[in-house]
Amino acid sequence: MLRDTCAADEEWGVVILRYFNPIGAHPSGLLGEDPKGIPNNLMPYITRVATGKQPHLKVFGNDYPTRMGEARREYLPAMHLSRAPPDQLSSGFTGAEAYNLGTGVGVTVLEMVEAFQQASSSPVPYTIEGRRPGDVAICYADPSKAQGDLKWRAEHSLADMCRDVWRWTTKNPDGYSTGVKEELLR
Repeated sequence: MLRDTCAADEEWGVVILRYFNPIGAHPSGLLGEDPKGIPNNLMPYITRVATGKQPHLKVFGNDYPTRMGEARREYLPAMHLSRAPPDQLSSGFTGAEAYNLGTGVGVTVLEMVEAFQQASSSPVPYTIEGRRPGDVAICYADPSKAQGDLKWRAEHSLADMCRDVWRWTTKNPDGYSTGVKEELLR
């Protein structure tokens, strides 16, 4: 639909930024992910297990056609999404372009668990469950177009992301209800 709009009106410019599984928190520990209820995303679920709020992490599938038998996913530093390059996107651009923002590297759930345990020194017990219907074996971005055209590159490592999430978690054990809002206003 966006491409059709640009084709119909040559003055339109649309840039589509696609991203995969953002994780992380601000390095200060003041901003992070605070889902309500049982999280649907991997990292908040890992933190709930590491802090004892959930008994274990469920790893869905260990029989995928990958080296370790687990599904591989892209996890992008959330802070880098906030740094998508608006200058390159707004200077007289017309037409429609799509860019993948990512690292181009897939990570398994157990690789993420290992990185988080190293960053936090907290155990993350897990169980292996059956595959979920519809899950694919491998899914990660090819960021080469964004790197070339936009000079955009994700720079934080998996260890950095895990360390920042753990800092957020320890500073805010009950999420935003523990006074972070007041600290942000100072």
